[in-house]
Amino acid sequence: MSRTVVMIMAGGKGSRLAPLTCHRAKPAVPFAGRYRIIDFVLSNFVNSGYRRIYVLTQYMASSLIKHLNRNWHLGGVDHYIEVVPAQMRTGAHWYQGTADAVFQNLNLVRDSRSEHVAVFGGDHIYKFAIDQMEAWHVDQGADLTIAACPVPRSEAHAFGVIQVDDTGRIVGFQEKPDDPVPIPGRPDTCLVSMGDYLFRSKVLQRALVRDAQDSASQHDFGEDIIPRLLADEHPLYAYDFGSNRLPGEPEGVPPYWRDVGTIDGLVAANMEVRSAQPFVNLYNRRWRVRTAQRDYPPARFIQDDQGAVSTMDASLICEGSVVSSARLVRSVVGYDCYVHALSEVVDCVLFSGCNVGDGATLHKVLMDKNCSVAPGVQIGVDPEADRARFPFVSDGGIVSLPKGTHVPREGPIALARDIAIMLQQDPATQPVMARMQDGWTIAERVRHSYDSSGPRFRHQGDQPPILDGRER
Repeated sequence: MSRTVVMIMAGGKGSRLAPLTCHRAKPAVPFAGRYRIIDFVLSNFVNSGYRRIYVLTQYMASSLIKHLNRNWHLGGVDHYIEVVPAQMRTGAHWYQGTADAVFQNLNLVRDSRSEHVAVFGGDHIYKFAIDQMEAWHVDQGADLTIAACPVPRSEAHAFGVIQVDDTGRIVGFQEKPDDPVPIPGRPDTCLVSMGDYLFRSKVLQRALVRDAQDSASQHDFGEDIIPRLLADEHPLYAYDFGSNRLPGEPEGVPPYWRDVGTIDGLVAANMEVRSAQPFVNLYNRRWRVRTAQRDYPPARFIQDDQGAVSTMDASLICEGSVVSSARLVRSVVGYDCYVHALSEVVDCVLFSGCNVGDGATLHKVLMDKNCSVAPGVQIGVDPEADRARFPFVSDGGIVSLPKGTHVPREGPIALARDIAIMLQQDPATQPVMARMQDGWTIAERVRHSYDSSGPRFRHQGDQPPILDGRER
């Protein structure tokens, strides 16, 4: 087991994922039906032999902390995954940047007496044998090693762009540049930072203390720490993520990493998981992605009273869900959902506890937890009508329904009261809510956004109980 201490940055707001992040941190966003984004980085570290892990939280951390406390436990002496909320240890302010987040918890680094420190993001979907990166980091004698991968030059402006020599040593770095420098000989491709770092502990401590004393600093690893270490000629290296090989993966399969920072990106990554030949292998028993173990019954497929059968193609259906004589195509249905008779769900992602009414048609819809759609509703059939009716439609035409939303056959959508308040206060969603104030109302129903709309049994007099997914 590695003695390296791990700091996972899980305090990000993820504004571009609004409305999903008006009430939760980005690492807590559900993914692939039954996981949370944070599960992937934690699984990578545990599978790689790391057992001293701190998760740094800040923004809307309640659901993230609940998930970690209930589902992530490491037994044994000196084995732990500990949640570290922002505590204002160094002054009357919250985390002012990624570097400041680690600086405010520098006592944990010092107390660990670890020679190396891993600082990784908690908001990407990827599988990574991190021990291989650390071995390379040690072999190079690096003060800092950055995990790196190539991306199209047109997308590189959203990342830190790295230039390296023939040995992999970093000779240049641009943080989110307007004019990114391409890889030599590959004018349409750039080498970018994945936001995952391995530091020599003493170098990290000195760099953070120096940065904290600089009033002009943004206290960010990409903006400040890396350029300063590079200017001081510290040995900085880029680790080629493409060279990483996971135990149990077929030979020649490239490693998987996706930045799910937007609604379109999140849905695209879900589509890659549910595809006939998934890009990310969730069936590798030597590299399991761990998450909550829920006490739901198996997924169930039933016929309606007319005997119509369900049809499914390239879709994922999670535990506790019921599909009744419906058509599912290229979709991900989370746990505890009910898809009713003669409905059609195509290119959709449903989080847990959702209910799709009889004869509804959903194309390119992202339903947050516990949403419901009335019988006969059509979404995604007429893009112009969608933009006129729904507050949250992505650049790619994906309609996002906030948590606990009910969509009636006609008229404004009904938002759960607690979520409506948050949407009106969140700077990322406030302008849309104000602009489309006639397109939504606050539900009069007693049901809270945390109550599932999924299947349950109900009684009809002396008759046997029947499955029901109606609103409560």
